[in-house]
Amino acid sequence: MHSINYYNTFIEIAPDSPTAKGEMPPLKGEKKSIANLQFEMLHENPYKYTSDDVLFGVFATRQNFDEHELEEQREQYFSKGRPCLRASPLTKKFGWGVHADEEGKIAIYGAETEEYKDFLEDDSIKKVKAMRTKRK
Repeated sequence: MHSINYYNTFIEIAPDSPTAKGEMPPLKGEKKSIANLQFEMLHENPYKYTSDDVLFGVFATRQNFDEHELEEQREQYFSKGRPCLRASPLTKKFGWGVHADEEGKIAIYGAETEEYKDFLEDDSIKKVKAMRTKRK
């Protein structure tokens, strides 16, 4: 199984992020986007889920899996490598940093917040940047 969890790590917003503050992803039509679903899970439940939980949870929601299918589908989902939260629209486009604690549980912080700045200054936490939105 290819886990994409982070531990004691802070994912900074992308260097070319179009915003410097955390913004709620706008709804486009009736179907919620990946950004909307990730935002809802993380904003309403800080440090409840791991990266694996969020990424698979969004995938499962969009695929409309039944409860009895989830375990098998999760195994299949992680049977190959997957993009991590560094590729999330939250970190690339909407100004949200992601902190993973020592248990791998995650929470989001707007780039304008004191908590975001504190994570950047904390030498005990590994820092990685979100992927750029555009190629150089």
